[in-house]
Amino acid sequence: MNWTVDTWIALFLIVMYFALLLGIGVWAAKRIKNSEDYILAGRTLGFWIFVLLLITSICSGVTLIGGSGMGFTYGWPSIWDQIFVPLSAVFCIVFFGSKLNLIGKKQGIVTLEDYFSLRYENNRELRTLSAVIGILVSLVYLVGQYTAISIVLVWLFGMEHWQALLIAAAIITTYTVLGGLYAVSWTGMVQGLILIFGMLIFAPMIVMYAGGLEHINTVLAAIDPNFVMPAFPERYAAYAYITPEIIFSFGVLLVVGLACAPHVVSNVLAVRDVRFFRWAPLIAFAVYLTISMLVRFSGMGVRTLVEDGTVVLPDVANAADYSFVYGISAAAGGVFAMGLFAVMILAAVMSTTDRLMLTVGTQFSWNIFKVILRPNATEKQVIRVSQVTMLAAVIVSLLLAIHPPEVLVFLIFLAIGLILASFAVPLIAGMYWRRATTAGAIASMTAGLVAALCFGYYDQFVEKLPMHFSLYALLFSIAAMVLVSFATKKNSDAALDSTYTGGYLHPKE
Repeated sequence: MNWTVDTWIALFLIVMYFALLLGIGVWAAKRIKNSEDYILAGRTLGFWIFVLLLITSICSGVTLIGGSGMGFTYGWPSIWDQIFVPLSAVFCIVFFGSKLNLIGKKQGIVTLEDYFSLRYENNRELRTLSAVIGILVSLVYLVGQYTAISIVLVWLFGMEHWQALLIAAAIITTYTVLGGLYAVSWTGMVQGLILIFGMLIFAPMIVMYAGGLEHINTVLAAIDPNFVMPAFPERYAAYAYITPEIIFSFGVLLVVGLACAPHVVSNVLAVRDVRFFRWAPLIAFAVYLTISMLVRFSGMGVRTLVEDGTVVLPDVANAADYSFVYGISAAAGGVFAMGLFAVMILAAVMSTTDRLMLTVGTQFSWNIFKVILRPNATEKQVIRVSQVTMLAAVIVSLLLAIHPPEVLVFLIFLAIGLILASFAVPLIAGMYWRRATTAGAIASMTAGLVAALCFGYYDQFVEKLPMHFSLYALLFSIAAMVLVSFATKKNSDAALDSTYTGGYLHPKE
């Protein structure tokens, strides 16, 4: 790549952005006194920091890069998941927020596994199983995030894929390891604001450059009339997989599954005031929906530009995932557009990546090292183990990210599918069904995970299923919970009462 003045100025903007993140990490490190500070920011998150942290936990670089790739590849039928994902924030706050926040403050729980241990009166088997699943799912997620960062840096600076991965990992790892959730929450606020304003600026530019929605729809309809319909009627082509059955299953997958993800649901434990949950669902939904719809329109706009011969995507397996960056390059161009757009994408990616890294570190350092392997470990040791675990997670996820899939967003669907099958039933039943038992929770989590792996393998390598593989696994998880719970001893009333188990949303203190 020829390094012009524009390129150097774009690099300067990115370096300044990275310096800001590292500065926040150093500042946050000085506020950490114990492991609760490191993991939950001392339970001091204010309203807007919480809302932006929740949004950026689910709105990642894959949402922008992979989401635009979905719009490019599938047209209007792909719009549904952009509605379902913001609904997951609503589901998480409404159904988990008040209970988990109050339990956390009264019982001192730090992780989702702490809740499982308290509610189901099992401190080893269920905790270990859920922690291991949480780590594996987060690693799959991280592969997608690092790949998205690489796409931006490769496009902007012409560097090698592996070089871009290393640079991104170094920056994110540094401030996350230093400052824990204090750093993640404050950088998340900065990144969230950059993301929101960036999308409001850049996405309309792509749509207008492509001729507006009317022209976009005309071009898409000429390729395939079903590109401008709500769904594909049947699977008549490789791209025509978003049928009504798939849409239904994706509704369950994304609304419920993503809401139960450890890196998402644990955010409610760090909120300062439970009253924040009144308006947070509506605001989080409205902000994310705006961002996600603009992302999809951008992908469809770039498909139009490609068909019109205005844009040529790179000759790579995951070319559709480059649609957003190439669309901006064509529609805006110029130094500040390049630099600001790169910062926006990096903000989106890093805001989720750092949360995932912290989740992996917490899962091992707290749930396995502190509770199971070394109960007498000091606060300093717990934090150190968390930091080392995060470094290990970076290495593993970078190795896996060397060869990304053709459509990046499918990594996220895989991860969320495993969460839905494994965590959703034990968590929801634990909060709202007093008859759910310890054995039922273990059986449900195990059956869901095994079934998800089996159905996922069948769907990927044998024959495509009518619905997302995780929905079939969810049925096994539900059946295991119900059958085993009725066949085993009920948990004590003390455990049920202390975790506010019952058919209500807001506990009375």
